[in-house]
Amino acid sequence: MTAQRVKALLVLMLALITVAGAQAWRPTRHLSDTRPKVELETMFPKSFGDWVVDTRMPVQLVSPDTQAMLNKLYNQTLSRTYVNASGDRIMLSVAYGGDQSDGTRAHNPEVCYPAQGFQINSKQSAVFSINNQPLRVRQLVAQQGGRIEPISYWITIGDQVTLTGTELKLVQLSYSTRGVIPDGMLVRISSIDSNAAKAYLLHQDFIAQMARGVRSDLLPHVIGKSAV
Repeated sequence: MTAQRVKALLVLMLALITVAGAQAWRPTRHLSDTRPKVELETMFPKSFGDWVVDTRMPVQLVSPDTQAMLNKLYNQTLSRTYVNASGDRIMLSVAYGGDQSDGTRAHNPEVCYPAQGFQINSKQSAVFSINNQPLRVRQLVAQQGGRIEPISYWITIGDQVTLTGTELKLVQLSYSTRGVIPDGMLVRISSIDSNAAKAYLLHQDFIAQMARGVRSDLLPHVIGKSAV
């Protein structure tokens, strides 16, 4: 056998080993099969604490292109507007997917809002105290014309909150090495307010009351294990 044939054979063997290794490491078990079933419509109560769904206010619809993207990335989406006794309004948007093993799955507001013509004026990370437990969130201020919309959001992969692409990848890798395909949820809270600091305090109050209204066995889906 010539040296060239030997080299070709070695290359072929390495390719086969690589493919076999990739198949062996491919996750096969869905985390969602081992957790309580998610039905967003019933999972998030229509009233809790001082808040109730405002049926008079239409839900802010996203563009057809954005909705098509969300439908491709997630199994379920939910959009509601809530109002409290003081007349404050909060918009809640939730997207849930049973397969969040791919880093391209999460479609966060930093991508979604500019795609709809908004300008992101500021962004930061913060920690909310939710029922005496920490919840890490990402905060943005989006603006389109005279509409100023402070936003608080986070992404859970499995039962871990992730705020950056690096965190998301690490959590996905952690599940992948165990042969598990994680589910995930994006939760976005926003309001119309030119005073972002005031809006974020309202967001924290809303999330805390909402968390008390979610079934305890479903709560890790929403705010992660670290905040349970």
